[in-house]
Amino acid sequence: MFELHPNLASGTRLLAQWELCQLRALPDPQLPWLVLVPQREGVLELFDLSPADQGRLIKEVNLAAQAIVQAFGPDKINLGALGNLTPQFHFHVIGRYKTDRGWPGPIWGVAATEDPAKADQILDQLTRHFLG
Repeated sequence: MFELHPNLASGTRLLAQWELCQLRALPDPQLPWLVLVPQREGVLELFDLSPADQGRLIKEVNLAAQAIVQAFGPDKINLGALGNLTPQFHFHVIGRYKTDRGWPGPIWGVAATEDPAKADQILDQLTRHFLG
């Protein structure tokens, strides 16, 4: 039975339940940041998914990326799956801007300025986009 890792449960907001993935938003004061979590038990790596689920994941990642582009108009979409701190497989879809805190490098490891109100504003915009 699928169980969401506690780090993902406490650090992200559920936006939607898609065919394969939970679509979740990570609160960031500067970036629209989505996390897709396949609702399959015991998945630690991409190759743990069946070929059919791998194909479904790519379709859902594309939907998430297109939504960020439509809603936020970023300069670039970054995609990635690390899992070093949270071993349950999850896939990041991040809208990046040439003016953001980590550009042009990777966003991981670059601390965000604390601005809960701005993070909530982005989360609310993502929520409206996906939930109407």
